[in-house]
Amino acid sequence: MDDSELAEELRLTVGHLVRAVRAADTMPAGEAAVLGYLDRDGPQTTADVAGQRGVSHQSAAKSVKELLAQGLLWTEPHPSDGRKALLHLTSAGQLRLQQERQRRADWLGSAIAAVLTPEERDTLEACVPLLARLSVHLESRQSRPEDRRGGGLREHLV
Repeated sequence: MDDSELAEELRLTVGHLVRAVRAADTMPAGEAAVLGYLDRDGPQTTADVAGQRGVSHQSAAKSVKELLAQGLLWTEPHPSDGRKALLHLTSAGQLRLQQERQRRADWLGSAIAAVLTPEERDTLEACVPLLARLSVHLESRQSRPEDRRGGGLREHLV
């Protein structure tokens, strides 16, 4: 298998795995992504979140509005532009995100235990740093305007 074939198989397999793990989710993917971005990167505006997700401002604002209504976010005026608001996680938002992440990890962990032999599990563990390196490389390339498509791996892994 050449690099291009390997890349396509990896893309298909990782995509399928991500969709399968999402079966454990109890909140819409867009809302979980907003919580994840704020947790990883700190306070942001709705426009910042929309840019990271590669979606319209309206789409991000809809998720933000729902999260605010649920008490999972709070806002404060932007320090340099009072027309904007900075979004922050509330303690309830942090807890909800942790629960979503734990649910996904438990779902995937139970599949690993049920399907893989101990040797296969060790092989999978050895692959994690390789996948992380690929992700870092691809994310650094995504930051260039000509390569940016949004909806990167980080969003899927929230």
